[in-house]
Amino acid sequence: MNENLLHCLVEIPKGSRNKYEWDEELGAIKFDRFLFSSVVYPTDYGFIPETLGEDGDPLDAMVCVSEPTFPGCVIPVKPIALFKMRDDKGVDDKVLCVPLDDPNWNWMNGLDDLSLPLRDEISHFFSIYKTPEGKVVKVDGWFPKEAAVEVIEESHARWKEQQDARAKALQKG
Repeated sequence: MNENLLHCLVEIPKGSRNKYEWDEELGAIKFDRFLFSSVVYPTDYGFIPETLGEDGDPLDAMVCVSEPTFPGCVIPVKPIALFKMRDDKGVDDKVLCVPLDDPNWNWMNGLDDLSLPLRDEISHFFSIYKTPEGKVVKVDGWFPKEAAVEVIEESHARWKEQQDARAKALQKG
């Protein structure tokens, strides 16, 4: 998978307390819940298509944007860092990306380019956003672009294996 040809499908716009999720069966984004916490998503949030994270869902992605987009928007992006955390489903990695076509962000190439206040805001958000629901989240922190690229490649390989297994199962009837 070419890291320079990535896309993120946005589920949740920056600044929202609504939690939307892609529903594979519906082929659409559906409302999942309203965040119980009085916090908002610090970036656009969604996933990288054709990936499968360790939690069994598409690999999560955060996109730094100048203005919030909308659920269903597809943004050409490049990864600049990895945010590692775990929740009740296990490993829940999130790739931090910047839009290729936004000059306020596209100059960034790695974690060191991201301001410390925004890093702290993202870390804080993910450490507490599920607390009022009685769920525990463990934040493992920030990792460099190379770790993000590795997780993307592993997630794409996992997705491809799943697709190949489905195709074989269909052939067997």
